[in-house]
Parts: sequence; C-alpha cells; structure tokens
Amino acid sequence: MGIVLVGCGKMGGAMLAGWLDQGIAAEDIRIVEHSEENAQALRQRHGVVVYDDIAKIEEDFSADIVLLAVKPQGMDAAAQACKRFATNTTFLSIAAGKTLSYFENILGQDAAIVRVMPNTPAAVRRGISVACANPHVSDGAKTECSKLLEAIGEVAWVDDEALMDPVTAVSGSGPAYVFYMTECLTQAGIQAGLSQDLATQLARATVAGAGELMRQSGIDAAELRKNVTSPGGTTQAALEVLMGEDGIGQPMARAVDAATQRSKELAG
Repeated sequence: MGIVLVGCGKMGGAMLAGWLDQGIAAEDIRIVEHSEENAQALRQRHGVVVYDDIAKIEEDFSADIVLLAVKPQGMDAAAQACKRFATNTTFLSIAAGKTLSYFENILGQDAAIVRVMPNTPAAVRRGISVACANPHVSDGAKTECSKLLEAIGEVAWVDDEALMDPVTAVSGSGPAYVFYMTECLTQAGIQAGLSQDLATQLARATVAGAGELMRQSGIDAAELRKNVTSPGGTTQAALEVLMGEDGIGQPMARAVDAATQRSKELAG
C-alpha cells in the first residue's frame, strides 16, 4: 500500500511513527513537508522520502491513500495539487471544518474521500478518530483507513456527516475540557491549603489515573463514579455540589453546544 502524507506536523508525525511501528515499510511512504528542518529530521529519524512539493513525487509512485494533514488555511493549494492522484486513490483529511463536498469540488465528484476528526491524545497513541466517508469509498478502503488511524488510538465511523460537528465538540475539543478541569482541581487544592506543586501533582495523577482506569476496565463512567462514592462520605459531599443545580452538567452541555455551533460555522 502506497501512502502519501501531506503535512507532517504533530498529528501527521504521530501517524507516521505509528504506521512504521505497525510494520508499514518506509519505502511505501512519501511525505510532503515544506519545513526543511522538519523534513531533514524525518529523514534522519525514520528513513523516509520527504519532498517539499507534491509535484516532486515520482510519477510511477502508486498512492493508494493520500492523507491531508495540513492546516485548513493551506488546504486549497494542497488539495488542488493532489488531483494528480485522483484515480484509484482514497483521500483522508484531518482538517477541521473541511467537508466532503469541499473536497469533491476540488478533487472531482467521483473521488473517494474520508473526513476524519482525530484528537490530541494521538500524540501518545491514546486518541480517538471519528471518520465519515463519501459513497465512493469502498469497504476495503475503509478497512485500510481504519488500520492507519488505529496507529494513533481508537477509531469510530459515522454515516451522517452532520454528526461530525458534535463529534468535534465532544472528542476533538474534549481534551481541552479535561485539561481545564485539571487546572480547576489544582487551583481548588491550593485554595484548600496544599502547595502548588503538590496540588498540581495530585490533580494530574488523579485525572490521568481515572482516565486509564476507565479505559482499561471498560466499566461505564456512571458505575465507576458510584463505586468510589461511599454514602455520607467525602465524595458524596463533593458530588452533591458538582451534580447540583449549579453543578457542571448544564455548563458542559452548553459548552458542547457552543463548540458544535462553531464547527458548523467553520464548515460554512
């Protein structure tokens, strides 16, 4: 399987490292990266072929998958340059707000296109990517795309592209919500009398550990919450605040709604 990776920043770099660890051969990958410093580092670290222009990729290189990992503002030029691969190629995009129809208008109405929303825990291969394909993507191509995305974490598919907006709000933006919650927990610890160093250590370890427990156990979050809540204990006292009328449930719903609406606006 020939792969072209257009843009190799943090997300693209995480994917590349995962693919190589999966056993994909470096000679089956071509990378387009405009930063010469980054390109040289990629060559030295991974032994991959890196070009600064899509047009420089060999004419006889068979690109089964082209993954567009450039920033949204650079996507017009990148997608136009990728039209040379339109035959027998599946295009994946991880650019926020760029719809399937956007790529069809550039690459052709018959092009096979997959829109993907990954998230930042991909950097440690604990991300989740949600994908949506247009009708021209075969079942076999979906399987291959899933394998590539599994290099950075879990994968889910949706049939309705409209769901990509709430997906973006929940998982795409979600890590920032968790980071902010960790900030708040840290500050609350400091206000309760802990040193900043200890409060920071406790908050980070608690959030990370709770997330890993949830991941490994497979137990529903509500059940895990009940398991740690003793009747009349300290956790119950805290949850009565967090789950009360002025708790975090409604603000979280409003936050997700705000992010969903903004995702729709960005998609036009």
